[in-house]
Amino acid sequence: MARKTKAVDHMVNRMSKRRLVDERAAAKATPAKPAVKDHVESDSEEEVKPRPCFRFFDLPFELRLRVYEELLVFPKTIDLDPENFSLVAPALRLFLVDRRTHDEASRVFYGLNTFRVFPIHGRYINRKHPLLAWLPRKYRAHLTRLELRLGPGFTKPPKCWVVDSRLGLAAVKKVYRLKVFVEIDPASNQVFEGWRVGNNFYTEYCVGLLRGLLAQVPSVNDVEFDAYPSVSKSSPLLKGLIEETKLNQKRVAWGPTRGWDAIVEVDLAGVLQKMGLGAL
Repeated sequence: MARKTKAVDHMVNRMSKRRLVDERAAAKATPAKPAVKDHVESDSEEEVKPRPCFRFFDLPFELRLRVYEELLVFPKTIDLDPENFSLVAPALRLFLVDRRTHDEASRVFYGLNTFRVFPIHGRYINRKHPLLAWLPRKYRAHLTRLELRLGPGFTKPPKCWVVDSRLGLAAVKKVYRLKVFVEIDPASNQVFEGWRVGNNFYTEYCVGLLRGLLAQVPSVNDVEFDAYPSVSKSSPLLKGLIEETKLNQKRVAWGPTRGWDAIVEVDLAGVLQKMGLGAL
């Protein structure tokens, strides 16, 4: 019986030593796991590490100017319009980046776009203060192109369409081109009979607006005329505007809509009659 007890004790002792050896071996093997964890953490840190900022101002000014033009120059004339919130306002967030970006971008936006003198949208046409009146003086100093659109409200011109100090034209020193777009001429067609206020009322009214603008913005060199197809080059309104432009010694230019600079308008009936083809 004593031999059996010794044998059992010997077996338990061996098993205990064996277990201790296994635990020590396992303890030596476990430190390898933190190394893998550290490697994973280092990879994650590399992924989270932010990319270096693009040094925009290291570009030459010519390239920066090109970027500003792509973002801030619009094909349509800038005016008081409900679509400004979705079309123009997002681009103007560029002004909020920093002072230097604001200075460069504002010169491009106000210097390369065309701004309408009086609003024509139905919501704003009777507003007391047009777009130019809302612009700060420092921005008006960058303007180079203005547009006068004629035709809306020809039966009763809006009271706010007056060339006075509200427009702040005293600060406009760089405008070299004034675009005049004629939508309709009430004096050129009998279809407006009964709607127009006299034959010459609207013509004299529009000529007065042009005269006031040219007087208050002496920096204008070119007056560009354009119109819808219903308005001919020989219409009373257009003739009066061109005559006023020449009296102020400004150069007459033609806009792209009608292509008057490429097409010569002629009296076809008169030409045929001179050629002896009037009976054809």
